[in-house]
Order: sequence, then C-alpha cells, then structure tokens
Amino acid sequence: MAEEVLDYLVVGAGPAGLQLGQHLGHAGHRYLVLEAGSAPGHFFETFPRHRTLISINKKHTGYADPELRMRMDWNSILADGDDDPVLFTDYSEKLFPDAPDFLRYVADYAAKHQVNIRYNTRVTRIRRDGETFVLTAGDAEFRANRLIMATGVTRPYIPQFPGVELIDQYVDVDVDPEHFTGQRVLVLGKGNSAFETADNLIETAAVVHVGGPRPVKLAWRTHFVGHLRAYNAGILDMYQLKLQHAILDGDVREVRKDADGYHVKFAFARADEVIKEIRYDRVIGCTGFRFDASLFDEDCRPELTIDDRFPAQTSSWESVNVPGLYFAGTITQVRDFKKATSAFIHGFRYGVRALAKVLNERHHDVPWPHTELPAKPDALTDAVITRINRTSALYQQFGFLADVVVVDGDTARYLEEVPVDRVLEDPPADAYVVTLDYGPDHDKVDPFDFVARAAQDKANDHGEGHYLHPIVRHYRRGELVATHHVTENLENEWDKEVHVEPLTAFFTREL
Repeated sequence: MAEEVLDYLVVGAGPAGLQLGQHLGHAGHRYLVLEAGSAPGHFFETFPRHRTLISINKKHTGYADPELRMRMDWNSILADGDDDPVLFTDYSEKLFPDAPDFLRYVADYAAKHQVNIRYNTRVTRIRRDGETFVLTAGDAEFRANRLIMATGVTRPYIPQFPGVELIDQYVDVDVDPEHFTGQRVLVLGKGNSAFETADNLIETAAVVHVGGPRPVKLAWRTHFVGHLRAYNAGILDMYQLKLQHAILDGDVREVRKDADGYHVKFAFARADEVIKEIRYDRVIGCTGFRFDASLFDEDCRPELTIDDRFPAQTSSWESVNVPGLYFAGTITQVRDFKKATSAFIHGFRYGVRALAKVLNERHHDVPWPHTELPAKPDALTDAVITRINRTSALYQQFGFLADVVVVDGDTARYLEEVPVDRVLEDPPADAYVVTLDYGPDHDKVDPFDFVARAAQDKANDHGEGHYLHPIVRHYRRGELVATHHVTENLENEWDKEVHVEPLTAFFTREL
C-alpha cells in the first residue's frame, strides 16, 4: 500500500509548531508534527542557559478584556475556536518567568488541543519526489504536499577568525559562576545571550569584558525587544561606574591559547583600529544562532539570507525558491529583522495565525475572513477605532501586520491581521491599510531626554507621532494617496474627540 501523503508536515513542536498544528487540525486538514525531542518545547529544556525568560509575563493588567491582556502576555500561544484558552499567565506569577514553567505550559497546550505530534522523531533528510516532500527520520519516511519548518534557529552562528575553535560557546559553556571566581573573562557578542552570560559572572569574575564590532543597542530606545533589555544590563552600570568590567567595541583578529590562558588580539573600532593583545582566563562566544539547511537535498534546499542565517521568504512566509515550503516561528524574523517582533512568541504567534489563513486561502479555496460594513466615514471610523483600541496583533506586530479596509462602491470589507507586504504586492483597487507603528526616527532620540524629544516633535510639522500610534494609509490601485496619523495616547486608548473627529474627516475627504 502506498504511503499516505498528508496535506502538511510540520517540523518542530515548539510554540510555533504547536500553534500551527492546532490551526491545521481545527481547519480539518491532514497534518503531522514531527519532533526530535520527547516532549514539546525541546529548545527550552536548554535555553536560555541561565533559565530565566525575558519575555514579559504581566499577569495583573487591570484589563478584563482577554484581547487587551494579551498585549502584556508575551508567552501564551493562540488557538482557533477555543473559548477557554490555555494561558501562560496561569503558570507563573513572575514578570520574568522560569523556563521550566514554559515547558509545563506547552505540554498542557499540546494535550488539551490533541495536537498530532510524533515525538523522538529527528528528521535527517528532506527531499522532493515530484511535487511531494519526503522526510526521512530513522527508518521511517513521511510524505506531504506542503512542508512547514518550525524548527527555530538550531545551530550556533560562529564568526570566523583564527583560533575561534579554542573558545567556549554559549550553547554548552559552564554556567556556574563559582567556576569563574577571580578570573578574567571575555564574552563575545552584544545581544541578550552575551549580556545574560556576562551578568551571571559579574559577582564572581575579577574582570568581564563584553566585545563586538557594533555598538550596544538598547531595547528601550530602538523599541526592538531583541536588543539589549534592561534585565540583562547590569554590567553596563558597573562599566560606567568604573568597576573593572567593560564593553569593548571592535573585532577579534586572533585567539591563541597557552599555559597562561587565552591571548586575544582585539582591534578597537573607536581608536583608529588600534590592535591590542589582552590576556583572559576564559573566552565565551555568544554570537547568536542560525537555521540548519543541511537537512535538505540540493534540489529543494531553501535559499538563505542575512549571512546565511535564515531562509529567504516571501510575504506569505514561503521559500523564495522552493514552492510549497513554508516557515513558522522565530525563523520568520528575516521579514522584519531587528525591527518588529517575529523573532519572539508574542510576535510570531500572530504570524502563525496569519500563515494558517494564507494556507487556507491558497490551497483550500477559503477566503480571508472579513466583515462587511457600509463605505461611509462614520462606519469606517467606528470600525477602525474599535479595532485599534483592542487588537493585540497590530500592537505586537507593529508596522508588520495590518487591518485592511477594501472599499467597493457603497460597501467595504474589513480584513484583520494581513501582512503589510502581502497587501502591497497585490493591492486592491481602493483600500485603507491600518497599522500601529512608531513614528519616523523614533530610535534616534533618547526616549528619556524630554528636551530633545520635544525639539524633535516641534520640528516635525506633519503630525507624525514618535510613540506607538495608529496610522491609516489610503491606497488607490497600489499608489499611496493619503496618510493619517492618529494622535498618540499615553494609555493607548484612541477614543477621544481628538482621535475620532480627525479620522472621520480623513475618511470623508478620501471617500
């Protein structure tokens, strides 16, 4: 008997793979999730290494509306047709929760929704047989018309320089700070894994240096949560107060190791490339991760981008060179790299939900869900204001996902949570694209320097805010013809006259 060809195979039972499996099952598709580990969320059994998540778990919000509460819940994943969702806020009271609590959560999610998962199934080869994907795992083969990779970034991204093989790596370095007592330590990298590692050592190590070629970027200034978070920034305080620890800007040119320890040639970027050799007892590489494309046969291997760290993707999360190959989860960050939130659960959970709609629309003739309303200024204003005051998706995926109002004569269709790029690639004849986003140059001014920010606001004569606020753009036949910025609000509540009346006037002019 021929092997069954499923509609979908999903590789990886992390949060993205679990949620996608739930969506596929709810839609009635034939699917299977393949997981190398013995339980869901295998990645979180090891990472982060110091076992504290920096994804926010704000249980007490003052909101009764579950949609608004999701704005402050960065760990829960979504489910279709579930009136009593499994929420991570029921698993921990901590603002920065422990990784084991997340493992309990995803296990319960998988059980409640009966996600179809085959555990202990490590995929070792992916090939094509005509239009069918064939996955090999041990002695078993699995076949599907379409494949979704939800594996995350599973391989360390290691920059190349002489001696890099001599140093420790974040993925397996000793994390007991007592074992570094009195030592001189260099941590390479300037992301949260590097600073997490450094902060773990600042009490016991004699000297900790954090080095890398680019300046430290602070999340509270850029609004990108993958940049350095305050939670991991203790070493910055000690550096600025001259307590031995320091931040180095520049490149490692070479690492040697002898009986005296590690000798690192470091080229300082802010000193005209002055090269200095510095001795350390330990050197730890914390330079990020990358997608593993080695599983794919050459004829179906996805094209990579951004230093070959991520698979290149279309606006529908499909491989740019392998039809039928899609991606979900943190590897979708390539589409909003270091700008929005697709690298994180509170962002990609909405990307996964949108991907499920894309798949239904493309492969099962199910139109994108929408509501109809009169194409009148008051009706459009009411619909937009109601949505932007509740939506978590547009709030979290700022500037990346949009609500779209398509006008056709006297009626309008309101579509929720559509990828902005997808709208602009195949634009309706007459449409309004609604996003939440930050204003231009929002990351150029210290957010706590109110004098500089006020000066920038004064120089801005287009009514564009700098903090997160709604933006409505009107497109005719793909051409941007008008833009309206809804005034900022401290509480993110856009329901006052100052918000409603100008938006109504905008729709009146445009219609």
